[in-house]
Order: sequence, then structure tokens, then C-alpha cells
Amino acid sequence: MYIASDPKPIALRIAIIIPAYNEASFIAQTLESLLAQTVKAAQIIVVDDNSTDNTYDVASRFTDRLPITIIRNASAAENIPGTKVINAFKKGLELVDLNKVDIICKFDADLIFPEHYLEDIVVRFRESEKTGMAAGHCIIEVNNRWVVENQNNPDHIRGALKAYRTACFKEIGGLRSSIGWDTIDEMLARYYGWQVKTIEGLHVKHLKPTGAAYKPKSMQLQGEAFYKMHYGWLLTVITALKMAANKRQPNLFTDYLKGYFKAQKNGIDPILNKDQGRFLRQYRWNGIKSKLGF
Repeated sequence: MYIASDPKPIALRIAIIIPAYNEASFIAQTLESLLAQTVKAAQIIVVDDNSTDNTYDVASRFTDRLPITIIRNASAAENIPGTKVINAFKKGLELVDLNKVDIICKFDADLIFPEHYLEDIVVRFRESEKTGMAAGHCIIEVNNRWVVENQNNPDHIRGALKAYRTACFKEIGGLRSSIGWDTIDEMLARYYGWQVKTIEGLHVKHLKPTGAAYKPKSMQLQGEAFYKMHYGWLLTVITALKMAANKRQPNLFTDYLKGYFKAQKNGIDPILNKDQGRFLRQYRWNGIKSKLGF
């Protein structure tokens, strides 16, 4: 029987949900790093999302050492970006009483956290009641060296390691089952007056590069997401160019635009309302102007 033992008692209670699809090779390292935290989570839920390997069995080895629950979720095998993982997250969320936790985390199953990670997150949330989201940064192994993943942005929290103040999570209406969910959540948080903070120098080892399992057709879904978030065609072009350049795959630019204009032609329902869309565009344009020195 697990007995919570927190060497640094705190008032903030943390619940962690880990969607996992075929992560048997990595999830033990993730859970070991959570076991070693200086500040302990009150609840950990692993959602085995229809894995075909022994992810469930590996995670089950931690039931006597962590406050962990492992559940199975029936879903399609295809990894539809944003949809599959968030649907699994929502399945785990059903087991969390949001009235009894202060911080809700969505973590990937291929991360290794430094032992002070949760403690640092708690400190950041304690600094201001308006901090709605907080996280560190992902690093990946390249040529036997751990380097900051090129998709990191000091203004953006990676989808792999989200942490929300519960009040913020409730106000934004939870997470959307769509690619782009990890931009939508931040924009809605800011729209409602919350602050989104990343912690410089707080590094989490990401064992698989982001998007490694995505198929080429999935890139058009990213363009669709731009449409659903009211980016507009010009901002979509600029964003698509930047993302294709960062990934060093020029053909992605065309895929993104195809997805955007296909969604426009089909009249797909937006995720954000018009006012939220205006807020997002203004935020993005302000960022672009700032980088250009305006």
C-alpha cells in the first residue's frame, strides 16, 4: 500500500494524467522520475490508450510506490494528432475530482523529469494567483548531447508537459480534442486574464522527438487548425513558413496551406469564437512586430 510521504509539505495538490500509446520502452523512466520528486503528486493516472505492447504491465509495476491508477482506453490505433491523445487525457480526467486538486498536469509518457520539477512548478504557481499555466522546457538527445528542442519557445508551453492551475483549467473549458489544442489552451488562458509562464533552465528530457510518429497527411490537419483558430490567411502563411523552416521540411508549407484552404472551403466549424480569434491574431501580430523591432 502506497503511503504519501512529502518531505516538503505544501498546500497545492497535484494530479497528473499520462496518456500512453505503445510507450513500454519509455514509461518506466517517466514514472521513476516522478517517484523521485521532492514534491509528490497526490494522484497519477496512466491511460493505456489501446496499446499493442505491454505499456499497461510496465506501468502496473509502480502501483505500490506511487499514488497511481492505470486504466485502459479503447481507441483507434491511428495517431491523429491532438485528437487521440486528448481523448485519452479526458478519459483519465474522469477520475479526478477537480474540486480537490489545485494543479492538473497532462504529461507525456516519454519524459524524464529532474527531481525538483514539481517543486519548481509549485513555486511558480505560488508566486502569483494569476499564473494559470507553468512548465519547463524539453531537451532531446542529439549526437550524445542533450540540447533544447528546436520547437521550444519561451512564450509557449509544450504539449508534452502542461500544468494548469485548476481554476484556469476550468475557465478555459478544459482541452480541445484537435490538433492545435496546445496553442488554444494558452490563448484562452491569456484571453481570460491568466498568465502563461515557462521556467528558464528547467529542462525535461524528451525521449522521442515531437511529431516523430506523425504521418504526412497529419500536417494538413495543422493547417485546418489555423483555420479553426481564426488565424486568417496571411498569419497562416507566415506561421506555416516558420514551422516548415524549423522542421527543415519545405514541403510542409504546402501541406499546411492545403489544410487551411480545404477547411475554409468546407466551412469547418471554428474552435474559438470571433472575439477569441481576434485576441489570438492580435497576440500573434504583436509577437511578430516585437521580433521585427517595431
